[in-house]
Amino acid sequence: MSEFPERIYTEHEHIQAKRLTDAGYKHEITVEGQPAFIDKVDEALELIEVTGLCDFLRTYVKLIKEIDGLTQLRETEVAIWANKFAVENPVDFASLLIQKAHHMKEYIEGELYYGGASEKRTVQKRIEFLELLKTKTVSAKVKEECERLLEMWRESSLAY
Repeated sequence: MSEFPERIYTEHEHIQAKRLTDAGYKHEITVEGQPAFIDKVDEALELIEVTGLCDFLRTYVKLIKEIDGLTQLRETEVAIWANKFAVENPVDFASLLIQKAHHMKEYIEGELYYGGASEKRTVQKRIEFLELLKTKTVSAKVKEECERLLEMWRESSLAY
């Protein structure tokens, strides 16, 4: 299998990334930041592991990087830039990672990956992740937090 492009910007890089993800390519996710940031990201990754969605995440994200600015998906870099506040709640951050991985999937597949309809689709994936985590975890604390977050999403205009 050939090497994944360093970035996904040009048409050639886009085609190569899609070909590789379609063939089952998985990234080794790198986490960059302060030790406390890395610990929180690791907690979120462990929660994703509980749901069986680690391979999905590894298909569409290769880097999670601590920044001082706004948390965002960097599509061309196949990366999520996150600030220290975004990772404070590992359950919420895990659901954000799944949402952003779905955005990245749409980007690689050439779908409209931003805007109202896409945001609703990926928020729905985030909600589905929280429901799945709630059923799969053995931790009462994680179950409680899933329910709290699900209730917030139910009250949100972005949720279905």
